[in-house]
Amino acid sequence: MLDIIFTMKIYKIIPSIIIIIILIVILTTNVLVIATDTSEGTPGVDMAAMLNVSNGFTWIYPGSSTNAQGETLHNIYLNDPNDPYNAAANIIKYTYNTKPNLIITINNNAAERILGYDIVDNIREYDWGQGMSRGDAAEQAMSNVHVNYFGIIESLFMGDISFHWV
Repeated sequence: MLDIIFTMKIYKIIPSIIIIIILIVILTTNVLVIATDTSEGTPGVDMAAMLNVSNGFTWIYPGSSTNAQGETLHNIYLNDPNDPYNAAANIIKYTYNTKPNLIITINNNAAERILGYDIVDNIREYDWGQGMSRGDAAEQAMSNVHVNYFGIIESLFMGDISFHWV
């Protein structure tokens, strides 16, 4: 009987331990978050940000982030379709002198599910229409919405958010 009770308690504790381990790993690594636009055929990286404990959240403009050959973060899927995430890590290392250990990709479906169906259009309006920088446009657009946390879980299950160790 004690074995059954002990086993049941272990099964209840294991998910909590896994979540804590994942949080510790994410908080102690350099994380590159990229937003991919999948509406144009070959995806392009339209938004990016570095996230780490020491520097917090730093917006990165994909068109200005390049490797030694001049290839941009925006075109990692086009330039290196077999290994786009290592290409992204190398671009960030070359441009910003820091290498991400984890890359989180978020596509349009996830962004819309989490931040509302007009989030991409709102970012474009602030960026192109009002001339804001991409990071400022994203911050402005996101400041006007309420995050749908269930959308994060749904997006994980749908494959619209994915994790890549590099």
